[in-house]
Amino acid sequence: MNLLAQRMNRPASPISRRCELRIDWTAALLMLALWQGSVFAQSSKDAGHETKVTSVSARHVIGLEGVGKNAKGQLILFNDALKFQKNGGAAVELKTTSIRSVFTGQQDKQVGGIPVVLGRAATPYGGGRVIALFSHKKYDTLALEYQDNDGGVHGAVFQLGKGQAHVIQDGLAANSVHISEAHTDQAKPSTEERSENK
Repeated sequence: MNLLAQRMNRPASPISRRCELRIDWTAALLMLALWQGSVFAQSSKDAGHETKVTSVSARHVIGLEGVGKNAKGQLILFNDALKFQKNGGAAVELKTTSIRSVFTGQQDKQVGGIPVVLGRAATPYGGGRVIALFSHKKYDTLALEYQDNDGGVHGAVFQLGKGQAHVIQDGLAANSVHISEAHTDQAKPSTEERSENK
């Protein structure tokens, strides 16, 4: 018996230490695999309720209550709401069900102010036209017609970077919001109408 007690109390050999380490690593990997499986199961449950968020930089021109004219911020589209988050300020949220119509358009704006205007005028041989080609910036406009909680109809206008209005427009169209095409050309009278007017 004394011999057996001595064998049990003797230091473990390097081979037995490796076996113990393998068992520890195997148990750790098994626990990691079980944890990942539970996390994956939770994320697949939440995948049906995934929230799609679209955010673009915008300038509020006019129309939203509580937001000043020409306020800069982010226009954020959630699954069921459109929110304007003013830089360093409070947010104004519109439910997509309250938005009645969406209008988009493009705008051309001269940048550079008075120095560019004077430079265009002072450039000889029609060179001002060349300067004008490079001193214009294009913007998209987004106009919303929405209904408040009391039934009143309001409008809001935003100025966005070129091509950004269609991002918001497509997101709103996916939420069944009526999209209107803005036409800037007025209908020209036909030849029959012109002859009748004479």
